[in-house]
Amino acid sequence: MTGPLDGIQIIEIANVVAGPSAAVQLADQGADVIKIEPPSGDIIRKSSKTGLPPTFISCNRGKRSLTLDLKQAVAREILWKLIEKADVLIQNLRPGAMERLGFGGEQLQKRNPRLIYLSISGFGETGPYSKKRVYDPLVQAVSGFADIQGEGIHPKMIRTIIADKTTAVYSAQAVTAALYHREKTGHGQRIKVSMLDAMISLLWPEGMAPFTFIADNGVIPPPSHDKIFKTADGYITAGAVSDSEWKGMCEALKHPEWLNDPRFATQQLRNANKDIRYELMARAIETNTSDKWLTALDDNDVPCAPVLERAQLFENPQIINNEIISELEQPGVGRIRQARPAARFSGTPAKKPRPAPSLGEHNVEVLSEIGFTKEEIDNLLASKTIT
Repeated sequence: MTGPLDGIQIIEIANVVAGPSAAVQLADQGADVIKIEPPSGDIIRKSSKTGLPPTFISCNRGKRSLTLDLKQAVAREILWKLIEKADVLIQNLRPGAMERLGFGGEQLQKRNPRLIYLSISGFGETGPYSKKRVYDPLVQAVSGFADIQGEGIHPKMIRTIIADKTTAVYSAQAVTAALYHREKTGHGQRIKVSMLDAMISLLWPEGMAPFTFIADNGVIPPPSHDKIFKTADGYITAGAVSDSEWKGMCEALKHPEWLNDPRFATQQLRNANKDIRYELMARAIETNTSDKWLTALDDNDVPCAPVLERAQLFENPQIINNEIISELEQPGVGRIRQARPAARFSGTPAKKPRPAPSLGEHNVEVLSEIGFTKEEIDNLLASKTIT
């Protein structure tokens, strides 16, 4: 069986992470993604001598690569041929770049009224920041994420490109929603997603809770604790919100006297006295091993988990049980690991992750599909329209 998006063809004109990661999620679900690259390739390829660095592989597995020098008129005509038969076009060039190439929204709709056209930008296509060159940290800074990480002391970045990856998830979901709308109406449409919009939306439910009620004037509560505790041989996380969980915590840590402490009698009081509460818990937890405490906490139905180093993921029994991480052969590199797609479909299970393409690997294959002869393809190679 094939994935739920089998039969959907996507043209991707995107670099780095946000656009390619959105497209790879759709490729994981069965779509045929043709990645259009300049002769020099996606800029992230340059971070490795092989042209296949880990981040590129993860964001481009299962795609086909076609090189086109879009500065040449013949290359733009090839792109039009692809767009006219495609279901989706995804691009994350700087605002205005597609229009300068002659592929503005109106032209695209005229040539293919059924096309779903997704444009991803950093801060949006208009406004004072719209022309900025954007990378993930800029969006973390403007969206409030650096502020909330700093806990009112010193702003901090999240140590992963969360803005790019969050934008990719929102974008992929938007594409499938637009495909469903097209199924009902026959009409394509344009979708605009900015990294700034995506990150503020992600922050909102609890991160912006102090600002939800306008009358509250944004009263920010004191910063919360990490809920990470050092044990005799590592780290665990554990928390108790409800009264029953607090009771279980006290019993697991062998401090039943905390149940009679008036400072911790209710959830509100426990929050008000969280500094001393966490100090007491930390002193208790550091006296024994992670396994001992996790067993005791589980026995008392207290939410808890080990804090794993990234290298430990491959040995964790739950991760192994879920078969989250798979291995495959990546030509030019060797054996690699990849995370399986998070969504598991019962009726249309997607294939396991496939290798990422080398630069221009599918030039002949893709051009042949849209009617080019071997002689014509040889001429395109000679003129460096493709490489």
